Amino acid sequence: MSTGEANYFRYYKPMVLVSYKPINTIVLAGLIVMVIHFLHAGRTCATLPGTEESMTTTIDFITAFFCQVDDHLPAIPKHPEAHLWPSEVVTLGLLHALKGVGNRAFYRWLTRDYRALFPRLPERTRLFRLLKTHQDWTRVFLAAPTVLGVIDTYGIELIHPMREGRSPQQIGRKGVSNHRWIVGGKLCLLLNQWGLVVGWACDTANVADNSFQWLIRQVDGRMIVLSDTGFHAAEGDPANLKLCQRGAWQDRMLVETVLSMLTLVCHFKQVMHRGWAYFQARLAFTMAAFNVLVQWHGFQPYASGFVPLSMAEFSL
Repeated sequence: MSTGEANYFRYYKPMVLVSYKPINTIVLAGLIVMVIHFLHAGRTCATLPGTEESMTTTIDFITAFFCQVDDHLPAIPKHPEAHLWPSEVVTLGLLHALKGVGNRAFYRWLTRDYRALFPRLPERTRLFRLLKTHQDWTRVFLAAPTVLGVIDTYGIELIHPMREGRSPQQIGRKGVSNHRWIVGGKLCLLLNQWGLVVGWACDTANVADNSFQWLIRQVDGRMIVLSDTGFHAAEGDPANLKLCQRGAWQDRMLVETVLSMLTLVCHFKQVMHRGWAYFQARLAFTMAAFNVLVQWHGFQPYASGFVPLSMAEFSL
């Protein structure tokens, strides 16, 4: 290399198009928090992020999710000593249901990646006590009955059958689900003709399906409910219940689609709750999250009239 070339490289400084200045994440998080709390001040979200065009980040989705919740919840006042608004509490419950993991894992994920969205997030155990206390707020997300509906049950495993009876605090009981033994609970789902959850109930896994007939009677005169023969009771059946033999009334397969989405997206077949009230809260927020997400883009029926349901794109 000649002396001239050496001097050239010695004093040469490559040109940069953008100076390297790292983004101030504190400022960015502050702006996001200001937007969320500004919505509580009375401004409505006319066009939700993610409804008109695809969302690019999880932050976009959580923001849009919060807007959906805030628009649907009634005017619930915030307690003067509360750290979170009611919409924030419900949003956190729906995110926990959608994430489909245990309490500790969810709280680690939330505080590690999205703490800036919830700056006044309480301690883990206090957060889940809030979700347990305010699970009734999810009732506003239940769908209205239609002329035709379907009902079915779904077994949820709480502990492995080999661990049955080891703890006096065990809340689940042994029962059969999908042709195998589980120790846990049983969820009963009542769906309308579009596949939306109209009502639900739960009990331990050892109870019979016909013990949920009261759920069918609640919609008597408004909905004809299709079910399998497991809902038949010797004492008599509700007038609006139609028992279907295996292979008949394929409309009942709609509930299998719903349960499949809950299993694959929300990891709903196995949960790790040790208190029955916390287990019920998990069910309540999962049902609400399902109803919100499958209607995210509106119903888009095929030419045949079939309405596809999907929530896989929202998996966390």
